[in-house]
Amino acid sequence: MDLKDAIQFITHDDFSTKNKKIWVDLGCGSGTFTLALASILDKSSTIFAIDYNSTAINKIPESFHQVNIKKLTLDFVNTHLPLNHIEGVLMANSLHFVKDKETFLERLKVHLNTHAFFLIIEYDTNSSNIWVPYPIDFQSLKALFLKSGYRSIIKLNSRPSVYGNRQMYAALIQA
Repeated sequence: MDLKDAIQFITHDDFSTKNKKIWVDLGCGSGTFTLALASILDKSSTIFAIDYNSTAINKIPESFHQVNIKKLTLDFVNTHLPLNHIEGVLMANSLHFVKDKETFLERLKVHLNTHAFFLIIEYDTNSSNIWVPYPIDFQSLKALFLKSGYRSIIKLNSRPSVYGNRQMYAALIQA
C-alpha cells in the first residue's frame, strides 16, 4: 500500500486526532502508516515509531508534516515500553504477531492516558499463515476490546488485500 492509499484508509468522519498529540506506532516497519498518521495529526504532535527491525525503522524520517517521529528499535510484544501518557496507539498489521492479545492489552494500559485511542489495521480473517501467525478478524477484535473495557469499536474502512483473497480493515477503538 502506498502512502496515499494508507492516508485514505485511516481517514474517516468518526476519526478525529484533535488533541491527541502523543502516539505510538507498534510494529511500524518502514513507516507507511506512521507517515499516513503524521499526515493527519496536528502539527507538533509526536509519534514514537517502534519496531524490532532497525533496517526498516531507519527508513522513516525524523519528522513528517511537522510531526516529530522518534524511532525506537525494540520488540513491542516482549519488551516493556519506555513510554507513558500515550494518547493514541497505531498497530498496522502488527497485532497479528501478538499471541496473547488480552494480556498484551492489559499490559499496555499502564502506558496510556485515560481516553487513548487505538487505530488498528488488520486482515479480516482468523486463518493463520506464516506471515500472519495470530490473525484477528473484525468481529474478534471487537469482542477483545469490549472484554478489555473499551466501549466504542468502529470499522473505519475496509479494502481488498493485495495478498490473496482477504479483506483488510481499519478500526478505531475508544474508551
